[in-house]
Amino acid sequence: MLLAKSIGGRALAAAILLGTALSPHQAFAEKTKLSLGVGAADVGTLDPHFASSTSDRTLVAWIFNALVRFAPGSTDPSTIEPDLAESWEASPDKLVWTFKLRPGVKWQKGFGEVTAEDVVFSLTKSADPNRSAFAGDYSAIEKVEALDPLTVRITLKHQVPSLLGLLANYSGGFIVPKAAVEKLGDDFKRNPVGSGPFVLTKIEPGLVVHFVAHEEYFRGAPRIKEVAYRFLNSASARDLAFAAGEVDAATGLQDRQWYARMQKTKGVAVDIFDPAELFVLHIDSNKKPFDDIRVRQAVAHAVNREQIAQFRGKPFTRAAGSVIPMNNLGYLANPGLLPHDPAKAKALLAEAGYPNGLTIKMIGSQMGSYETVQQLLQAQFQQSGITLELQQVEHATWHQMIRKDLNAITGYSAARFPLADIYLTQFYHSASSIGKPTAATNFSHCDVADKEIEAARTETDPAKQIEYWHEAQRKIVAHVCAVPLTETGQVWVRRENLDWGYELKGSMSLGPLLTEKTHFKD
Repeated sequence: MLLAKSIGGRALAAAILLGTALSPHQAFAEKTKLSLGVGAADVGTLDPHFASSTSDRTLVAWIFNALVRFAPGSTDPSTIEPDLAESWEASPDKLVWTFKLRPGVKWQKGFGEVTAEDVVFSLTKSADPNRSAFAGDYSAIEKVEALDPLTVRITLKHQVPSLLGLLANYSGGFIVPKAAVEKLGDDFKRNPVGSGPFVLTKIEPGLVVHFVAHEEYFRGAPRIKEVAYRFLNSASARDLAFAAGEVDAATGLQDRQWYARMQKTKGVAVDIFDPAELFVLHIDSNKKPFDDIRVRQAVAHAVNREQIAQFRGKPFTRAAGSVIPMNNLGYLANPGLLPHDPAKAKALLAEAGYPNGLTIKMIGSQMGSYETVQQLLQAQFQQSGITLELQQVEHATWHQMIRKDLNAITGYSAARFPLADIYLTQFYHSASSIGKPTAATNFSHCDVADKEIEAARTETDPAKQIEYWHEAQRKIVAHVCAVPLTETGQVWVRRENLDWGYELKGSMSLGPLLTEKTHFKD
């Protein structure tokens, strides 16, 4: 588990260069205005059922609620607590779930109160591949009904591992207002309406997203009244803005040198938190030359995951152990990963008909955390006779391009709800393959573990369920659908006087959750 850490020291190097100090005046200037700097270029989509980038996920969690939620600061499923639902019960066979909604919860922007009809609409939308990127997660739902204005009944086709996780404040679990979605249409993606603590008021493309407090928020009016979410894609730009007092908190850099620099900074805290994002190379065996398993094995042998973890920094990065993250229920520590062995990689390439090596083309992201890994891979591959040619594009553009099935090999970093079924389904089940109506993030078009993934979903014996998940990982690794690299925790830097309102040990939204309790300390 990657735990939150706070660090302090003398002065930020960038601040010294600028002749700037982190003065008390800057730190305490406007107690109800919060400015954040994020490592992204722009908003993608703020329809929560499509939001997949780290930046977008962070924002939608401020705007929307779900039936239940992870306790702020946690990714532990045991902490799931009421959100829009104040209570619930399940039938003895766990196939029928009934939720009682809180009365009087107000939608933002005058769209009335949250009702059972909104919940029915939202979960139906989440399960529709034409209206959600997470439809595969909700395939077990047979029907959702409004029994009365404040009561919802969900009927399942079969038991679902951790149904509450699918209904929590994450991905498809967010509840949207039926009236607003129908009225706004496609505009809802850039003009979202939720029930959460903060209301989006304006987007300045590529510059900043503005929020104000939702004064009628059911948990109480937020202590922070205005939020500016600034796009500062460059790490140096974020460092300089933070040093100058222009932002109160910012996306950190998953880099050991940056971390060491922050340790010398006075009046600053660094939060390192779960879920750690698993960085994986997905290899499409349908595309040449990767239709030859020897080429895929050569790529696996070319990778030195320990070196990547060491370079990026041990405080927040660890070598991956499987094709799903370590914190997932169902994780298998020894699935048969091929060891780093450049000589073996070269021999396999020669056997496959490439005695002089191989050139691989890949569309990569310009986001800093991706660039570092991509550059390390280039160097490692070269040692094994593989030339990696990168076409690097802006991160939002990259997200669009890789979903057009343009890559034969795709590096992708992601975290999901910590249950093996979710990660295995989205990344390795054939129904999630790019190009299909039910596409999620199966960039490899992997289908070798469909049987085990599906069997685990309906298995009522926990031990047998876990064994299905273990066998799925063994098969995926043996086929070399993917090569896991590293797991890296989320990193943010903030003023010490900025209190999130909870201890930030985890966030399923991949960024700090702003709540009604977030505030500046006196």
